[in-house]
Amino acid sequence: MSQSSISVASSANAARRGSATSRRILIGLGWLVFVLFLLLPLLVVVSQGLKNGLGTFFSAILEPDALSALKLTVIAVLISVPLNLVFGVSAAWCVSKYSFRGKSILVTLIDLPFSVSPVIAGLVYVLMFGAQGFFGPWLQDHDIQIVFALPGIVLATIFVTVPFVARELIPLMQEQGTQEEEAARLLGANGWQMFWHVTVPNIKWGLIYGVVLCTARAMGEFGAVSVVSGHIRGVTNTLPLHVEILYNEYNHVAAFAVASLLLILALFILLLKQWSENRINRLRNSAGEE
Repeated sequence: MSQSSISVASSANAARRGSATSRRILIGLGWLVFVLFLLLPLLVVVSQGLKNGLGTFFSAILEPDALSALKLTVIAVLISVPLNLVFGVSAAWCVSKYSFRGKSILVTLIDLPFSVSPVIAGLVYVLMFGAQGFFGPWLQDHDIQIVFALPGIVLATIFVTVPFVARELIPLMQEQGTQEEEAARLLGANGWQMFWHVTVPNIKWGLIYGVVLCTARAMGEFGAVSVVSGHIRGVTNTLPLHVEILYNEYNHVAAFAVASLLLILALFILLLKQWSENRINRLRNSAGEE
């Protein structure tokens, strides 16, 4: 073997060793960041919630104000997520299937909640529907309360969760094109038949993924809901707001116990997210192989 060949081989081996070392360092740094900034704080929350035993933990969760906060959180999610589902599917359908004036504006508006602070969104609803707001006198005359009540909480939750379903479906529907819908139309299918039997089966896993993300965001929303709820204990407090109140009252064990409940719900949603994401990737890979 020539001297040049030996030199090239040794250089390649050194490069591989350097690449392997760099890879190990990056992986180690990634795990370090994960443990220090994600896993460790979550473990602290759970350990503090269980600090005085399971009896104290469950009594904090089953306390009437905590149950009221849990109930309100679930109600807000059950109302806001289906409404965002309808809007997300409609917006994704319009953006991906049609060309129209103002299309780019619609896409920009869908992303608006990502760039606007949730606190500002809550203030906007207070200025619109509060007692001194634009619609305030009319709402008072008709005995309708939006701010500091369930409707305001739902509106704030809808605002911050608007993009998730639409943003998941738009690229998916654009990638699939319109060939299958056109074929169904030629076979005599009407609009609803095309939607239910052609479009929905193609987007169902993306739809589930978007709904899971929307649900997670709705459950954990704090800023906008904090502004419009009024912090009325046992009436307009969601779980995140209830955690804040308990912590401000120096009832730290109860605060961490309720936070642990939120963590359990978040982990369950995370598992659903991962499952739906795996299904989407599997379907995309099988479509690519075909």
